[in-house]
Amino acid sequence: MPGENLTRDEARERARLLAVDGYDVALDLRSAVGAEAGTDPADGEREPRTFRSTTTIRFRCSEPGAATFADLIASSVTSVVLNGRELKPAAVFDGARIALEGLAAENVLTVDAQCAYSRTGEGLHRFADPEDGEVYLYTQYEPADARRVFTTFEQPDLKAPFTFSVTAPADWTVLSNAAVDGEPEPTGTGAATWRFVPTQPISTYITAVVAGPYHVARDHYSRASAGGSVQAEGSVLEIPLSALCRRSLAKHFDADDIFTITKQGLDFFHDHFDYPYPFGKYDQAFVPEYNIGAMENPGCVTFREEFVFRGKVTRTSYEGRANVILHEMAHMWFGDLVTMEWWDDLWLKESFADFMGALSLVEATRFQDGWITFANRRKAWAYRADQLPSTHPVTADIRDLEDAKLNFDGITYAKGASVLKQLVAYAGREAFLEGARRYFQRHAYGNTRLEHLLEVLEETSGRDMAAWSRAWLQTAGVNSLTPQATYDAHGRITELAVLQEAPEAQPTLRPHRVAVGLYRRSAADGALVRYARAEVDVDGPRTVVTELTGAERPELILVNDEDLTYCKIRFDEDSLDTLRRHLGDLSDPLARALCWSALWNLTRDGLMSAGDYLDLVLRFAGRESDIGVLQMLHAWAKTALVHYVAPERREQGGSALSDGALRELRLAEPGSGHQLAWARFFARTATTPADLQLLEGLLAGTASIDGLDVDQELRWTFLEPLAAHGVADATVLGAELARDDTASGKRHQVRCLAARPSAGVKAEAWADVVESDKLSNALVEATIAGFMQPDRRDLLAPYAQRYFAAIESVWRERSIEIAMAVVRGLFPNLQDNRGTLELAEAWLDGHPDAPPALRRLVLEAYDDLARALRAQECDAGAPAAATS
Repeated sequence: MPGENLTRDEARERARLLAVDGYDVALDLRSAVGAEAGTDPADGEREPRTFRSTTTIRFRCSEPGAATFADLIASSVTSVVLNGRELKPAAVFDGARIALEGLAAENVLTVDAQCAYSRTGEGLHRFADPEDGEVYLYTQYEPADARRVFTTFEQPDLKAPFTFSVTAPADWTVLSNAAVDGEPEPTGTGAATWRFVPTQPISTYITAVVAGPYHVARDHYSRASAGGSVQAEGSVLEIPLSALCRRSLAKHFDADDIFTITKQGLDFFHDHFDYPYPFGKYDQAFVPEYNIGAMENPGCVTFREEFVFRGKVTRTSYEGRANVILHEMAHMWFGDLVTMEWWDDLWLKESFADFMGALSLVEATRFQDGWITFANRRKAWAYRADQLPSTHPVTADIRDLEDAKLNFDGITYAKGASVLKQLVAYAGREAFLEGARRYFQRHAYGNTRLEHLLEVLEETSGRDMAAWSRAWLQTAGVNSLTPQATYDAHGRITELAVLQEAPEAQPTLRPHRVAVGLYRRSAADGALVRYARAEVDVDGPRTVVTELTGAERPELILVNDEDLTYCKIRFDEDSLDTLRRHLGDLSDPLARALCWSALWNLTRDGLMSAGDYLDLVLRFAGRESDIGVLQMLHAWAKTALVHYVAPERREQGGSALSDGALRELRLAEPGSGHQLAWARFFARTATTPADLQLLEGLLAGTASIDGLDVDQELRWTFLEPLAAHGVADATVLGAELARDDTASGKRHQVRCLAARPSAGVKAEAWADVVESDKLSNALVEATIAGFMQPDRRDLLAPYAQRYFAAIESVWRERSIEIAMAVVRGLFPNLQDNRGTLELAEAWLDGHPDAPPALRRLVLEAYDDLARALRAQECDAGAPAAATS
C-alpha cells in the first residue's frame, strides 16, 4: 500500500516538525457481534467487518505553513477536519496516509473512519470462540499497527497522553492502558461506553484495547515506600491487578500463580530501580491467536493464551511463562517509561527486558536455575542469528518499518541480554543498576539513543563505555574461545591460555570477562567436578590465565564457566574426549548445559558429526536432571536428524532415536516431567509400525505406561505422527475434534490434517496458505507446520520451484505478519540438495530490487540450508556412531 512502509528519514523529519499534546480516541466495537453488523471472511465473504474509529489529535508545528502526514490504514474515511477545515477524504487519504498541509503553530485534527477488524493478529484482532460462540477482541500494534485502529503519528518518539473511549456490548469487560473513568455509561441498545482516564505520555505502539466477555481474576499489590526522588517517604504504592482469559479456558486458568510471579517481580523491580511502577493498574490478558509471546502495553499487558496450560506441562513451561511475565514487567521501565527514539535502538528495551527478566526470575521467584535455561535455550537463538549473513550489531541500522519488523530477532533479544550479562561482569552489578536508576530519572516519559545509556553507565562504572560499546554493541558476529594448555612431567599446568577467534566476515576480537574452570573426576563417586577456577579478562587473540599455572592436570577445561560472556565455547582434544566418555558425570547443571550447548555448536558448524551428537544424546540425555535442558536436547536431536545427518544414515539414526526415547520413557519416574518430555519426544521420532502401534494403543487405552496420563494435549501430540504416516485419517481426526471442539483443538486438527501423506492433501494445504487469505494467522501457522513433514520429502518436492514463483506476490498482497510466516515456513529446506540452493541463488540474483526484508528472509533460509549440507558432508565422512 502506498506510504505504508514509513522510513527513518520520514520519521525524523516529522519529529523535527511536530510535538503531540494528546489523542482522544473513540472506538465503537458493537459491530464485532451479530450478523447484522457486517460480513466476516470466515463465512466466505470477501469484505471484512469494520468498526467506527474517531480520533482527535492536538499537536504543535515548529514551522507554521509546513506540511506532513498522519498515519491511518482504514477501509474508508468519512471525514477529515484540520483546524476547522473540512478536507475531502478522497483528496488527502491514500489508504495509509492522510496528507496535512498548511499547518498552524497549534493544530487540531479529527478523523472519522471505518477500520477493519483483523484476522492476522495485527491491529484489532477479532476471534470467535468455536466452543461457545463468544467474540473476543484485543489489539497488537508493534511496531506500527496502531494506525489500523485509529489515526496516529506512528513513530515511537512522538509520545503523547491518550484518552480512550470504547463502546461495546454492556456485558463485556473492556480494558485499556489507563483505569476506567467512572462506571460504563449505558447507551440504551444493550451496549455501554467505557471512558478511560488519560494515560501518561506513551508511544502509539504500546497503546491497547482488550474487549470481550473475558473471565477476570483480580488481586492487589501494595508497597510502602522507603522514599526516593519520585515517591514520597512513607507513602503507599497501590496497584490493582487483574488476569484475564477466555471464559472457555477459565477451568484451566491458574491465576494465583500468575499473581504470585507478578508480585514477586514488582517487589524485585521496585527494590532495584528505585522508581515506582508508573502506570497505575496492572492487567494481564491471555488472548487467542496471538502472533508473539507477549506485549508490554503499559497497564494492559497481552500474552498468547498458550500460557494457559490445558494439560500437564513440565516445570520448563511454568518457568517460561514466569520469564515472559517478568520480561514484560521490565518493559514498564525499559521501553514504556523510557523509549527508544527509533527502531535502531530497539535493543534499549528488548535486551534489557530479556536480561532483567532472567535476573529477576532467578533472584525473586522459585525458578532459581533460570540462568541454565538462559545459557542453553536463549543463547542458542542468539548464536544462530549471529552466524547468519543477515547478522547485525545489537544497535542496528533500521531504515524502515519492514526492517524493524525483522529486527525482533535473536540478536536484539538474546545476544543483547547476553552482552548485558557480560557488562555486569565487566562493570559491576551495582554500577549497572545505579546506571539504570539514573537513566529512568533523567529520561522518564522521554525517548533515548545509545549515547544516553552509555553516559550514565560511564558515570557509575568508571569504565570506558565508548570502547565497550564499539566492541559489543556496534559490531556483529560471535567469537570462539578455545583453551590451550601445556603440562610438565608431573602433570601440572605450565601454561593455560585462552585463544580467541572471530569469523572472517566479522573479524572483531572483543574484551571478555570470563571464568575458566578446571574439572576432574572424583575418586569417591566418579563425578566430574570443578577443583579450580580463575576469572580473567580475555583481550586479543591469546590471553594467558596465570592464576591456574601449577594446577594439577584437568580432564576438562571449561572456558566461560558460569556463562559470564557471550561466545562459542570450544574444547581442547583432552576435554572433548572427556565429554565423549563422561558428559553425564558432570555434576554442575550449568556447566553441563554449557557443554551441551558447545557440542551443539560444533555440530552446527560441521566440526562434529551429527551421528556423534545423536550418540551423546542417546547415552547421556537420560541422566539430565534439568528438564529445560532435556527438552532442548530433544529439539536439537530432532533438528540434527532431519537436517544434519547424512541422508543415507537418516533411517538408522531415526530408529536409534525412537528406540532410545522409548527406553527412557519406560525408565523415567512415573508421573514426572521427564516422563512427559520423553513421551513427547518418542512421538516426534516414532516411525516404525511398532512405534505407531504403541501410540495407537496409548490413545485407545489398550496400552499404558505407568504414570503417563494421556490428556487431551498429549492425545494431539500422538495423533500428529499417526496422521503423518497415514494411520490416522480425516475421520479419526474429525472424531478427535468432536472430543476437543475448542480453538486449540481446531488448530491441532488443522495441523494433523495437513500432515497426512497425500499429494492431494499437500496441494490443498498449499492453496489454503499461499493462494487464499481465508485462514486466520493461527491456522496459517498450523497448516504450515503440518505441511512441512520431513518423513515424506517426495510429496514436498514439487513445491520447491512453486515457492520461489509465489513469494513476491505473497509479500505484496498479504500482511507482513502472514507474509513472514509463509516465506519462512514454506522455504523448501527439506529438499536438502544443491538444486534447491541453486534455486535460491537464482531467485536472489534475479531479484536484486525485491523488498530488502523479503530478500533477508530468503537469504537466511538459504544460509541455513547451506549449513545443513555442510553438516551432512561432515556426517557422511565420519565413522558411523556406535549408539547404545
